Amino acid sequence: MGRVKAKAAPPKKATATTKRAEEAKKQELIHGEGAGRHAVLDACSVSGVLASRQQSRDVRIEQVTISLHGKELIQDAVLQINHGRRYGIIGANGSGKSTLLAAIAAREFPIPDHVDIWFLDKEAEPEDVSALQAVIDVAAKEYARLEEISMKLCEDPEGNAELLEAVGEKLDKMEPETFEARAGELLFGLGFTNTMMRKATKDMSGGWRMRVALAQALFKQPTLLILDEPTNHLDLGACVWLEEYLAQYPTTIILTSHSEDFMNGVCTEIMQLTVDQKLIYWGGNYQQYVQTRAEQEVNQLKAYQKEQDDIKHLQEFIRSCGTYSNLRKQADSKQKIIDKMMEKGLTEKPKQDPSYQFTFPNSEKLAPPVLAFNNVSFSYSGEKSDYLYTKTSFGIDLDSRIALVGPNGAGKSTLLKLMRGELEATEGDIKRHNHLRLGVYNQHSAEILPGDKTPLEFLMEKYDTGIVTTDGEQKLTVDQWRQKLGKYGVTGDLQTRKISTFSDGLKSRIVFTLISLTNPHILLLDEPTNHLDMQCIDALAMAIKKFEGGVVLVSHDFRLIDQVAKDIWVCDKGVGPWKGDIQSYKKQLSKDMKKAAKERAK
Repeated sequence: MGRVKAKAAPPKKATATTKRAEEAKKQELIHGEGAGRHAVLDACSVSGVLASRQQSRDVRIEQVTISLHGKELIQDAVLQINHGRRYGIIGANGSGKSTLLAAIAAREFPIPDHVDIWFLDKEAEPEDVSALQAVIDVAAKEYARLEEISMKLCEDPEGNAELLEAVGEKLDKMEPETFEARAGELLFGLGFTNTMMRKATKDMSGGWRMRVALAQALFKQPTLLILDEPTNHLDLGACVWLEEYLAQYPTTIILTSHSEDFMNGVCTEIMQLTVDQKLIYWGGNYQQYVQTRAEQEVNQLKAYQKEQDDIKHLQEFIRSCGTYSNLRKQADSKQKIIDKMMEKGLTEKPKQDPSYQFTFPNSEKLAPPVLAFNNVSFSYSGEKSDYLYTKTSFGIDLDSRIALVGPNGAGKSTLLKLMRGELEATEGDIKRHNHLRLGVYNQHSAEILPGDKTPLEFLMEKYDTGIVTTDGEQKLTVDQWRQKLGKYGVTGDLQTRKISTFSDGLKSRIVFTLISLTNPHILLLDEPTNHLDMQCIDALAMAIKKFEGGVVLVSHDFRLIDQVAKDIWVCDKGVGPWKGDIQSYKKQLSKDMKKAAKERAK
């Protein structure tokens, strides 16, 4: 392989301090960076037993149990991670998906040392170094780490032959002379221009530093890459690029995502966290999972019903025998059949995923124009050279169903802020109907929720004088508040738990409850699916379709846009309609990005 075989150095006498230092160095050397302990684990109890061979590339951990704040999330499950597979974890909000990822990343389970892990759960550090250099530095550090591992393994080449070969292959592929070009390719795919790549990370927003962290993880190419909602800070173009990049990823990925399109493009296996705290594995992507599960549940339900019917008929026969001695033998024989069925194990009735009934109440009609932009130009600096839009005119009424698409920084969220009145037009004017009520969701909406209160306490205190309805102000009882929260999946003990213990998805549901209480005429939704599970996204899509008011949506979830948008507007040096549906826009994005990558390579 061309690797240098190091001569063993004479042993040194180790003190307790040097032993600790050596152990810390060993852990960093073996595991690398990017897999630290997540704060959520401080409130967790985690256990599991390694059932696979220590040197195996496939990892199997049995008796997996996780509890958070005393609540069981996973019980006696099996965690199977086969090398080269790309797993998508699905489950209801609050079921423990992110906690499971954090536990794997922090090696709370006995994952073998040769499996290096990178967990993308935070932004790159705000430093003086450029985005490009931040990625190169991680690559250089990884190269040095692998060289040191190679030297250590060469001390016992026969005992470490398999690992030595794997490390050697990875070193041969890294090619330090290509680091800058490859780092640039990754950042370009994630939406960086050449100018932005040279910008210091300390001068970037959290969203852009998250992209830097993603580029670092992709360049390092760990044995196990763990991604928790990796598309949350990306625009549609970067989502398409990442989907296509990860579909060719050579090692193992475990990820969560709310985007069905993304999971269909990336995943080779689905890991389902069930309502009874188990992990079930399904081959294929998300679409194949849905199809296979539906077929399996139909067959399972038929088997269940047949068994129940058979038992019912046998029991009816036994009861009909009464105490007649000439029939007791037949009755006993029938009872033995039932006993054998019970002993063998009866088919369970399929358990359905929770379903939700999101609703946005319909309000009184407003005569158009409800919300109108007249020759609007805008820039944050006020300078014409910085205009995001120039002399833009359009109207939004109660029958509008608009999805805003375009690259990050082109002004999608800014346009929503102008609609809400949070920003004033630099030129032109924006007219709103005097009685217009807006239902607003953005990526910071959950930050208004008080962590020290329960959902019931929060809503009852916020609306202590009642809520506005078409019949005037109405004060709600505790049961009525429970019903309102229940429609959005905040049920049972969740209603009386502190909001600080909620997952981001559960907090989002409370925000949607608040939006429904405003009786809006128009919904302005900025990335509403970022933390919702698939069932909630479906419920949201159905609620939007039933809503009789207007909708303006910004989302990187192609499926949601496909379900609810009638018009696609592109924000990119202005605002204009897209002639086609969202899937044709996705195909065009893919073509444009490949063309741009080729031009950049030249």
